[in-house]
Amino acid sequence: MSKLKGPNTHQKNSHQKNTQQKHTQHKALFLDRDGVINVDHGYVGHYDNFDYVEGIFDVVRMYALAKYKIVIVTNQSGIARGRYTEADFHVLMNRVKQDFADKGVPEVAVYFCPHHVEGSVPEYVINCACRKPKPGMLLQASQELGIALNDSVLIGDSWRDIEAAHAAGLKKSIYFSENAIPAGATIEGVRKVEALQQLTAIE
Repeated sequence: MSKLKGPNTHQKNSHQKNTQQKHTQHKALFLDRDGVINVDHGYVGHYDNFDYVEGIFDVVRMYALAKYKIVIVTNQSGIARGRYTEADFHVLMNRVKQDFADKGVPEVAVYFCPHHVEGSVPEYVINCACRKPKPGMLLQASQELGIALNDSVLIGDSWRDIEAAHAAGLKKSIYFSENAIPAGATIEGVRKVEALQQLTAIE
């Protein structure tokens, strides 16, 4: 999971982390990126191809004002596939974080998985613990940011996002998709919406 960290990942030194974990447990809004924050054009690695989903700033600001930490958790197999680099990703996400700050959300943590077993860049071709539906990114964020996972919520447009949230111990998730919840799915606490404007109150 070493590649999970990077200049965009919110990090604290060990003393700060230990102190925060002992004294504070924060709620968090976890967000998938492609398809939730931005329109999923496929392998979006540069700002000129980054189009925001309508309503995303209102939803995130609502949770931020309610004292939820805002945490992006995103699979970025485009890095493993050579479509763009980690450096490209950091440049893009720094712009995205600035856009959120300009909209009244100054603190956004970003966790990403650059791996894929079918990638073309050897250092990223691994079966990692961070690629959703595995919960690695959420668990790392919880440890580093002092997040109470069972009091947090995730918004994702893929069922693997919902599976990752469930595996991490979240009790509430929002499935933002035009697709039906998969047949036979047994995860509880999932609300389905087809537009972010449907989210008018904290879940």
